[in-house]
Amino acid sequence: MLALTGYANRLSVIAGQSIRFHVSNHSGQALEAGLVRVVCADPNPDIGGVRYEACELPVLELSTPGPQSVPLGSYARLGPADLLKGIRSFTLCFHLQARLHSSETQVICSTIDDDLNGIQFELSPQGQLVLQLASENESQFFRFDETLQRHCWYRCKLVIDALSGTFTWQLRDLSHADGKSMLQTHPVLGSFVGSSAALSIASASSQLPRQCFNGRIEDPWLIAEALPLDSELNLAEAASHPKCLGAWDFSQGFETQTLVDIGPNQHHGELFNTPTRAVRGSLWTGKEHCFRHAPRQYAAIHFHQDDLDDCRWPVTHEVRIPEGFASDAYALMLKTENYQENIPFFVVPKLGTSKAKIAVLVSTYTYTVYGNHARPEWFADPAWQKSYIEQAKAWHAYPYNPGEHQDYGLSTYNSHPDGSGIGLISWRRPMLNLRMGYITYPYPSIRASGLRHYPADSHLLMWLKHHQLDYELVTDEELHREGLARLKPYKTVLTGSHPEYHTEQMLNALKAYRDQGGTLVYLGGNGFYWKVALDPTREGIIEVRRAEGGIRAWAAEPGEYFHQFDGEYGGLWRRNARPPQQLVGVGFTAQGNFVGSYYRIRQEVRENPRVNWILEGVDSDIIGTEGFSGHGAAGFELDRVDEHQGTPEQAIVIASSENHPPDAPWVLVPEEQLTHITTIPGKSHKELIRADMTYFDCNGGGAVFSVGSITFCGSLPVNNFNNDCSKVLLNIVNRFISR
Repeated sequence: MLALTGYANRLSVIAGQSIRFHVSNHSGQALEAGLVRVVCADPNPDIGGVRYEACELPVLELSTPGPQSVPLGSYARLGPADLLKGIRSFTLCFHLQARLHSSETQVICSTIDDDLNGIQFELSPQGQLVLQLASENESQFFRFDETLQRHCWYRCKLVIDALSGTFTWQLRDLSHADGKSMLQTHPVLGSFVGSSAALSIASASSQLPRQCFNGRIEDPWLIAEALPLDSELNLAEAASHPKCLGAWDFSQGFETQTLVDIGPNQHHGELFNTPTRAVRGSLWTGKEHCFRHAPRQYAAIHFHQDDLDDCRWPVTHEVRIPEGFASDAYALMLKTENYQENIPFFVVPKLGTSKAKIAVLVSTYTYTVYGNHARPEWFADPAWQKSYIEQAKAWHAYPYNPGEHQDYGLSTYNSHPDGSGIGLISWRRPMLNLRMGYITYPYPSIRASGLRHYPADSHLLMWLKHHQLDYELVTDEELHREGLARLKPYKTVLTGSHPEYHTEQMLNALKAYRDQGGTLVYLGGNGFYWKVALDPTREGIIEVRRAEGGIRAWAAEPGEYFHQFDGEYGGLWRRNARPPQQLVGVGFTAQGNFVGSYYRIRQEVRENPRVNWILEGVDSDIIGTEGFSGHGAAGFELDRVDEHQGTPEQAIVIASSENHPPDAPWVLVPEEQLTHITTIPGKSHKELIRADMTYFDCNGGGAVFSVGSITFCGSLPVNNFNNDCSKVLLNIVNRFISR
């Protein structure tokens, strides 16, 4: 745990409202908190390092920050605390699928209460199923010797019979037609009684995550009777039994955290830390791939020991933002004698009060999806890790890396311990890479500042301030909730370097803004790429399913391409009839290492009055040879035009990148490849690895300018903002705001 850290209850605040902070202070030192306006989030000494200005707005301390822990791990609580109280004979049944054999014991389900009465199913470090019967501080342990096969479904049943003084438990393989069935019968402890605890699933406690299970669980039910062992009740039959205590159908309410008890008592359960739903269960046949069409085939929940939807720390500080407060990037600065922390957020004007002509769209959903990305180099390359630490120290950069501090949950670019991809993410936790001064890539001689996302986007805000262009911020959250109304007051909307993740509402708003006369400036690469879904009831929780296609950190399992939150097909927007070329003229085509090249201006453009004004003051045919991102304006992730994907016929390519460093290495995105030598566009891989700087006018009077590169904004501050990339963008913005 970090000595000092925290998070805000949201990433943006509308002027006139309040933003609250949750701070953990393990240092034991007195804490000071203040508000600052961010000037530069890049720690590179060549740009002047991290800079900010103090704000006089007071920070209210609502409670004294103390040390906090992180409740990692998802689990479920089924029924009331006295579900089995006083019941000495019962039958418990459930299906399970183990996904991880760990060095630690994993609890599959438990009813053990504070008096140490109850039962508990465990997965041992050896992968064996263990049953614990506890009564008045005395416990019996039983196990099946055979190791549970990972990814195989098993039916587990326990029958406790007080009359005979025995219990019987059974484990049956459901994944194979000739699957084994194991059976044991033993005497019950003489003092055994039903517990006074709720039934917890995937945790040793129903109150907090402890010894969490990594795997899937399906169809738990409880009947207050010792049923015959050959009684093979399914969930619906168990629910109709006259002595049913609970029968929980996980195939209902996929988008909620409620677990429906279809039995007569309606002892509905509750989920914690948002495990993954809409996943294949034991009944999945492969004939249906949408859980909405065959919900009982998706009646499982996938629990993980590192799921986290909210740290649940107490509120410690509050900042009340007055109406009319300047829209910009801010941060809560925390300081003790030996430690310092910053928690960035964004102030957005109240709807209907906008005064600027320029809006900057801040990609807060993308920031969240990448939140706490632990890069593979951190684990695989000691030299990389050493260089990172040394560079952060020399530059007085943000010193902490998610690879070293995994206590706060990782990103959707990482995987769970069981190998499944992290697809559910929240901003209600410290996100170490969403900090002023955070470096993504070391080796400044190759990567320059080595920034991505929030720190990289400060290059654009610095550029706007330098040219005294008034702007206001709009974040993904406002765009999603308020749509076109949020964009309408502005003459032009500028994106940051990597607006990758979007909801349908966001794309609809941007398209409507463009088609109704607005101008859109896309200043990034690999944008408008992945489709996401939002939790329908809780702010700040985002879902991504990495379905077919796309450069992916992991792949969703077959049959699990539909979002649990909205029931819609996930994956690439390209596969959802919304390729980025339709909106901004260009779309993702290639990726390399974090290095940049340059653009070469097309000669015919200088003679074309429709677009030659863009190059006013630009004498060279080569632009963007320097930059604070990869030392070049065209690098890392590149977008190009493609008429087959929707680039408008009237689009004009101003310049294209070339001569990309061969050591990248550069790869074409999978969705463009057919074989190792053929592509969907029918052109060579080399031809398709480029960034296209593109312009087009829209029928409704709007216009779009796109740069097609993730590193473009890093070139804006070069030579104190006096460079060809800066001139091109200034020409564009000045023309757009004067329309």
